[in-house]
Amino acid sequence: MIKRYIRKGSGRAGPNDRIRCAIRALTILLVVSFLGLGVVHGQTITLAGNSDRGEGGRWMRSKCEQFTKETGIQVHYIARPVSSTETLMLWQQDWAAQTPDIDVYIVDVIWPAIAVAHAADLKQYFTEKELGEFFPRIVQNNTVKGKLVAVPFWADAGLLYYRTDLLEKYGFKNPPNTWSELQQMAQTIQDGERKSGSADFWGFMWQGGAYEGLTCNGLEWLASSGAGTIVEPDGKVSINNPQTKSALAMAKGWVGTISPKGVATYNEEEGRHAFEEGRAAFLRNWPYVYALANGKESSVNGHFDVTYLPQGEGPNATHAACLGGWQLMLSTYSKNKDAAAKLIKYMVSYETQKDHAIKLSLLPTRPALYEDKDVLAAQPWFSHLLPVLQNAVARPSTVTGASYNKVSAAFFQTTNQILTGGISVDQGISIVESKIKAYLR
Repeated sequence: MIKRYIRKGSGRAGPNDRIRCAIRALTILLVVSFLGLGVVHGQTITLAGNSDRGEGGRWMRSKCEQFTKETGIQVHYIARPVSSTETLMLWQQDWAAQTPDIDVYIVDVIWPAIAVAHAADLKQYFTEKELGEFFPRIVQNNTVKGKLVAVPFWADAGLLYYRTDLLEKYGFKNPPNTWSELQQMAQTIQDGERKSGSADFWGFMWQGGAYEGLTCNGLEWLASSGAGTIVEPDGKVSINNPQTKSALAMAKGWVGTISPKGVATYNEEEGRHAFEEGRAAFLRNWPYVYALANGKESSVNGHFDVTYLPQGEGPNATHAACLGGWQLMLSTYSKNKDAAAKLIKYMVSYETQKDHAIKLSLLPTRPALYEDKDVLAAQPWFSHLLPVLQNAVARPSTVTGASYNKVSAAFFQTTNQILTGGISVDQGISIVESKIKAYLR
């Protein structure tokens, strides 16, 4: 910029001209830096955001348009695939190519350790005070070797949906507090509804297919029973213990009794449809189901509620929900980092997350929003969720790093074999323990 000012004009610049031009150029640079927005106004950045399938992508696009109106920064929006597995594969292709074409990526809560080498450290754009406004567990999850890989956008946690009308019908005053209570209540309601003519009615629906969703369910069974997790934060492989064996045996016992045998192939949607069609008493699923089950086409609209998942029976038993959700990451290969960081700050702001929560019933990553009167007016069930998220169980993705996908696959594939009767609980746990130790070695 200084050279451009020196060379401007028809004559050759003398010493005084050079000094005046240099001072002028420096002044402009200082003013631009001071104003901040001048650096990025009029730029175009690219956001690889949520899928266009469903309301999430449409909402993000509308917020990008609003951001452009407020800042003058143009946003090119690219929708991710529906499958998180396909999304990761696509993002990894970009990262391997070190492409500058995408500035901001939406990333799953289990990817920070995978993405760390390709992410700019967002601590340079967020103060400690600003980061303190998010759930600490999610910020910690997103921090790898001191680098803030991504900022929490929205959260997920496993929840228990239950039919309020059926609990009342069969004399239950409260939802189940323990897994054994759930089993008893589910069996009672299932038997009663089948006698009334609903032959395809089931007590409990959950995600038992051989995919990441089973890892989430499995971790909830383990943690709620006092078994810990698959791999501890210090790297110890801790899956082989009596509580884990008891928890997996419990889940195996549900298959074909209070849950259909087909539950061992289910993902989120099969169980959701059964619950919304009035064919299940209880459902383990994510928060997105709440808005859909209250929709006009749902048979259970107004006849269900949500609570935390049951706990086990042991001395260390507790209520546990697997932590899920999505984050926003700034690519280290971006050529428009300041503009991209402004978009991230806008998307995770209090007001934007508030709008997200009210319109889509997705969980904010800011604890303060769970006490916001407008949010609670639209989503009164959020008042139950603060302790769920404060105590959510993170998957061991940070400690296992790039090996997490292998670790998770070993767990969900073997657990699925246990559920279908392909192998015993003891055999399965020994296999998983051996595989995980080999991956982490």
